[in-house]
Amino acid sequence: MKQFFSYILSILLAGYFVFIPPAQNACAAGIRKAVWAGSFYPASRSELEQTIDSLTFQAKQTPIQIPPNKQIKALILPHAGYIYSGLTAAHASLVLRKNLFDRVILIGPDHRVGFNNGAISNAEAYETPLGLVRLNNDAVKLRASSDLFQSIPASDRVEHSLEVVLPFLQRYLNKFEVIPIVVGRGDVKQLAAAIDPMLDQNTLLVVSSDLSHFLPYQEAVERDKETISMILNLQSKDLLKKDNRACGKIPILIALNMATRYGWEPVLLHYSNSGDTAGGHSQVVGYAAIAFYGESSMQKKHNSQQINPQLGQALVKLARQTIMQRLGLKISGKESDLVAAAVKDEVLKARRGTFVTLKIAGNLRGCIGSLAAEESIVDGVKRNAVNAAFHDPRFSPVTVEEIEDVDIEISILTNPQPLEYIDSVDLISKLRVNVDGVILKKGRAGATFLPQVWEQLPRPENFLSHLCVKAGLSADAWKNTRLKISTYQVQYFEEKK
Repeated sequence: MKQFFSYILSILLAGYFVFIPPAQNACAAGIRKAVWAGSFYPASRSELEQTIDSLTFQAKQTPIQIPPNKQIKALILPHAGYIYSGLTAAHASLVLRKNLFDRVILIGPDHRVGFNNGAISNAEAYETPLGLVRLNNDAVKLRASSDLFQSIPASDRVEHSLEVVLPFLQRYLNKFEVIPIVVGRGDVKQLAAAIDPMLDQNTLLVVSSDLSHFLPYQEAVERDKETISMILNLQSKDLLKKDNRACGKIPILIALNMATRYGWEPVLLHYSNSGDTAGGHSQVVGYAAIAFYGESSMQKKHNSQQINPQLGQALVKLARQTIMQRLGLKISGKESDLVAAAVKDEVLKARRGTFVTLKIAGNLRGCIGSLAAEESIVDGVKRNAVNAAFHDPRFSPVTVEEIEDVDIEISILTNPQPLEYIDSVDLISKLRVNVDGVILKKGRAGATFLPQVWEQLPRPENFLSHLCVKAGLSADAWKNTRLKISTYQVQYFEEKK
């Protein structure tokens, strides 16, 4: 009997189990029933409302600093039993309010079925004790338009990672529709690219994930602290390589992909583990609530020239065709016509700074660009494609033999903005890792690093030192010299071959 209760405890703490709740049809009459009501959280409406409201009251005693003039874009929330992770999940109340969003893309990990890519329920609605949450029509479209997503009834019957989060969203947002995605093994970039078109000003992305599992208390705190730092600094590659960091690692990486792409700023709302709430300290599970902030509606209107992934790929193909033409290589007439038609889009007529980066086997082969918005995006890509391939002074010109091995990346820049800072410490604190491109100037000396460079130089001190050297200054010039610093953000598109 003691072993049985230990087993059930592990279920509530983390959700790794094969136990299936007693018998009910999870999708009766088109409704995905509340499978885990009565175990992970209360089964009665009144008790569930009281539980969430009590947790919310506690959470609202926590002061947080919300980025000014920003709008919440995404959340990471835990999905264990409410007695363990409910307080952390309730910190969503600090950033959500009723009717703030019409739609939620809710992504959680597969714990027990085992499949590739994503599962999207074919139910019409999810049910919890607080009522029905209708599936948005785009859930069907996403499942039908991409072979990355399918209906997996077995996942609907037993998965808890989405269900456990829904009551908090119902309590805080009131009425909304959901696109529910359970993710198994898969390519993060492909999954993110498929979900990306669904994001808009009225849609919230919510990732359901716990952190480390079943470590001693102090070891768990240290490991979770590292994981949270990776998330806050958008260090996807570091997180990908680490084990026992988060059961929802793939969903988190999808959110970080979006955050990097759109310049979202992460904010830690709360951290705890089961040892802080209702469990012992010998084996604990970690929980975090993290919000991501991006452009507000007013800023979105001001910067409405966003480039969708399809146009981004057209620009990449334009760069390749431009280089091939300069090399005297033949281009498919059909492919050329498709690209020519796509790049006539009004969005690409905007004047923006552009960079073209060439790599072979992951190694830099050329990178040239313009910071100033002096020409259209299309003209900038064509000119910088030629310059990167043939006029980067660090490399010999690209040859016919190499072109097939060259990978192309296009970066479209926002207008650089001056960064005011007091001293080197203040400068470090204001730079956003993996978000900001940085321009550094002193007199005639100057240089820039695109935000992508943070992947190789994730520590701001190293980033600035290398940038100073690139500008022809001493490595520590940023520490003891007053420099002119500007920052910008980019949309970037990698070539799909």
